[in-house]
Amino acid sequence: MTMLSRLIPDRFILLLLATIALASVMPARGDWAGLVSDVANAAIFMLFFFHGLRLPRETVIAGLAHWRLQLAVLAFSYAALPLVALFFSRAVPQMLTPELWTGVLFLGVLPSTVQAAIASSSMAKGNVAASVIASAASNLFAVFATPLLFALIAGLGSGESDMTAVGRIMSLLLLPFILGQMARRWLGGWAERKKALIGKLDRTTIILTVYSAFSAAVIDGLWSRLDTAELTRLALLMLVMLIVALAGAWALGAALGFRREDRITLLFAGAHKSLATGAPMARILFPAAQAGMIVIPLMIYHQLQLMISAWIASALAKRGAAEHQHAQHPAE
Repeated sequence: MTMLSRLIPDRFILLLLATIALASVMPARGDWAGLVSDVANAAIFMLFFFHGLRLPRETVIAGLAHWRLQLAVLAFSYAALPLVALFFSRAVPQMLTPELWTGVLFLGVLPSTVQAAIASSSMAKGNVAASVIASAASNLFAVFATPLLFALIAGLGSGESDMTAVGRIMSLLLLPFILGQMARRWLGGWAERKKALIGKLDRTTIILTVYSAFSAAVIDGLWSRLDTAELTRLALLMLVMLIVALAGAWALGAALGFRREDRITLLFAGAHKSLATGAPMARILFPAAQAGMIVIPLMIYHQLQLMISAWIASALAKRGAAEHQHAQHPAE
């Protein structure tokens, strides 16, 4: 992978930008907005049904063998990074608008990515099996942890009670996940054969939720409240937060005495934040007009983590290969 290819946004990010542009010039209104909302809800339900369908119980059980690593990933994702986000919001509150700070705090309590964290770990010669378990556990834990932690550090910012929002999370995320687990007995093999199709559903769901959220935000005057200077400040903040996250995860692995392979797993599973889970959750937790603004920090962080993780993974792989070669042929 060349340096230029790492700097170019991936095709999905370009598709998201096109979706935002479409919502900006042709936002969903009236009955069409209601239809888009209903379809997005149905897609979110099916997305988490398939997540449950694809996750073998054996994988969860096997994760117990790496319990220290799994706890480290969860603690870093759901304790350290929320505190980092909270610190910046208190240290430089004038840097962003309150809505964007809400998005930064929301980013802090989100789970790890699945595909990106596993792919980065694999490229860097990390513990891939542990990465699969860590990413799955992080996303399952998010169903409970994300709304409760966000309510704790920021408040939901809507007229709903915390329990109402948690109830919506349970019905749209946890219930289909449980149903998917129950259906594995009959449909698990089919889901394994249709990974590509389910992957397309992941992305379609994100596109629908982003279009729905940005449509409402545009109608509510999103672009009159967000200028280029603020976007630049936000991008800089996301870069700093990502660097802090990556450095902190790597240092934590060293402090805990993990092997190199497990430190790599903690590095990516701990520092990454999931757009695939975050976009649907934002749509459930926040009013539609706020959700569009709130996911902007996540979208920027997501692209930065893809670019920087690819560079780090490549560097770690080369370093690991050099160390292995040196161990095989030590200098005389």
